[in-house]
Amino acid sequence: MRVYRGEFATPAADREPTADLLASAAEGVPAVRVTAPPRQVAFGRRDAREPGFEAAKRAARDAGFPVVERDVGGRAVAYTGSTLSFGVAVPTGDGRGSIDSRYETATATLRDALGGLGADVVRGEPSAAFCPGDHSLRVAGGENATAGGKVAGLAQRVRADAALVAGVLVVSAADSGPIARVTDPVYDALDVPFDPESVGSVAGAGGPDDPEAVARAVEAAFVEGPWGDGERRNVRVDGADG
Repeated sequence: MRVYRGEFATPAADREPTADLLASAAEGVPAVRVTAPPRQVAFGRRDAREPGFEAAKRAARDAGFPVVERDVGGRAVAYTGSTLSFGVAVPTGDGRGSIDSRYETATATLRDALGGLGADVVRGEPSAAFCPGDHSLRVAGGENATAGGKVAGLAQRVRADAALVAGVLVVSAADSGPIARVTDPVYDALDVPFDPESVGSVAGAGGPDDPEAVARAVEAAFVEGPWGDGERRNVRVDGADG
């Protein structure tokens, strides 16, 4: 499996390695990248169709978050600069799995990685959570917002030759407040239900409060999991081998 490493100063530049991951998978070599993107609110295609989209972008900027528009679906997601983004690209076709099976594999791999760090997380999400969707992880302990705060959300982009399973992962408890404060007015403008108390974190689930440590553990879990063979080739996103 190719493991892409590298940081970028701007949200736009940070999105560019996604094409490298998909190209690698199209060649038959799965690829993974786990990183902390620059501070931003990333909007999806569904957001762009809402009457309140322009107001939502203003709300993000007013809160000090640059705006990015993704070319995939889903709802707006806030990154503080220490919130993690992960992406795993795998080949498609020739009986290599369905959308559902890829979600299953990715969710289980992420859950097991966090569990190995001591974080007690389970599938699902509280009501009115950020990045609402069927493929999420929350803090274990109940349906109330505090005990069951959302930790991760996953989405998928599929091409004829490759698929990318990607998501957001809130690690530090200190990130929950800033994410909630910017998401609240953004979702209000988009007319999407949101409960500020629904934001959880890996640290809040009993795991480490260290994004770098969590990133490397998640990366290793995918390399050693069903899509990897335990072997890696580290690739710098500027093109130099690492």
